[in-house]
Amino acid sequence: MNHKPSSPKFSRRSFLGKAAKGATLTALFAGLPKGWVGTACASDAPETATLNFGMIALTDCSPIVIAHEKGLFKKYGIDSTVTKGANWAAIRDNLSTGTIQATHMLIGMPLASTMGLAGSPKKPMIIPWLLNRNGQAITLKSEWNGKVGADPKAIRPFVEKANALGEPLTFAMTFPPGTHAMWMRYYLGAGGINPDKDVSLITVPPAQMVANMKIGKMDGFCVGEPWNARSIADKIGFTSVSTQDIWKDHPEKACAFTAEFADKNPKTVKAVLKALHEASVWLDNLDNRPEQCDIVSRPTYINCEAKTILGRLQGHYDYGDGRTKEDPNYMIFSRRNCNYPQPKYAKWFLSQYRRWGLVKGAPDYEGVARQVMRPDIYEEAMKEIGYTHGGLNNDKETLFDGATFDPAGDLEAYAKSFAVNSVKG
Repeated sequence: MNHKPSSPKFSRRSFLGKAAKGATLTALFAGLPKGWVGTACASDAPETATLNFGMIALTDCSPIVIAHEKGLFKKYGIDSTVTKGANWAAIRDNLSTGTIQATHMLIGMPLASTMGLAGSPKKPMIIPWLLNRNGQAITLKSEWNGKVGADPKAIRPFVEKANALGEPLTFAMTFPPGTHAMWMRYYLGAGGINPDKDVSLITVPPAQMVANMKIGKMDGFCVGEPWNARSIADKIGFTSVSTQDIWKDHPEKACAFTAEFADKNPKTVKAVLKALHEASVWLDNLDNRPEQCDIVSRPTYINCEAKTILGRLQGHYDYGDGRTKEDPNYMIFSRRNCNYPQPKYAKWFLSQYRRWGLVKGAPDYEGVARQVMRPDIYEEAMKEIGYTHGGLNNDKETLFDGATFDPAGDLEAYAKSFAVNSVKG
């Protein structure tokens, strides 16, 4: 009579007990997949799968828009929405309150929010990704066409005349501690003009710059594209300098998060960076720039004719005063190690905050740069997708006035070295 053998009954405990006789637990689990926890694998999925991204109507919002429109966020497990903000203060506030979870942001804004500067409520923020370099400009009113070119010193007689009449000239930027404010201040300072004493410096949202100059509310402004090109197309202004004329390959916008969100959602942040990487590589193929402009020009995003956006994205610069240039230093999104969040850039902005009296006394240059700029997150995300980046760059930078910034040098001495300054304390 044949007997069917009884089925053995194994428990996890008995199995481990028997296995321990011939092998250690370390050896037993050595072949299991990375991320093994208990009886299952730890998920690599984003902790928060639904994200609302903020943006302002500027060409450098493109990496976020393209990652959304091309399904790249979705590829990395993010269900994305993109929301256009009315101004930079609204973007800051919406990130702080959690209405948006990640955003297109001026590089200076996370610094200001982390420090509680210039009216920003104190809210620690981080920059694990730089969105772009170059591509902003300083526009002057058309009445100065032919009288002022690239040299801001040519503006000084107009400033002196206006002040003698008790009617100071007005220049605009987009946010007090932001990039456009720093480029405008640096430009005026190089011309011997103190933006805090000699002129009126006002805040205007990017998309409203052209309209405000058209009705005579300002004499010049600094903003991102396409609004400088738009002012030329509308025949109300001309470009004095592009920001890459001031500082080649300068940092510009960032993808920012609150520190609190990033700490709670590390996989989510890395998923965003991976999608932005693919979008940025796509954007730096110039063959894709016409399609880029078709997408970002929509009313949902920039709300401007695609042809107005395209020219400068391809390096075709018509300054509007007879000068033209094929500029190899047009806006980039990926090339030349564009996206690495270099701590030295935070230090430069802090030096300018010190120069212009936005901080009293020496700021914690090293500490704030370390807190806000997060190359560790960037490097980890890029390692996971096998991308080889250019790494840390602590080289000196020389701007158009000949002043050299050494991130390893005496930053206080640098901040105080400018003949035109508003240093406090």
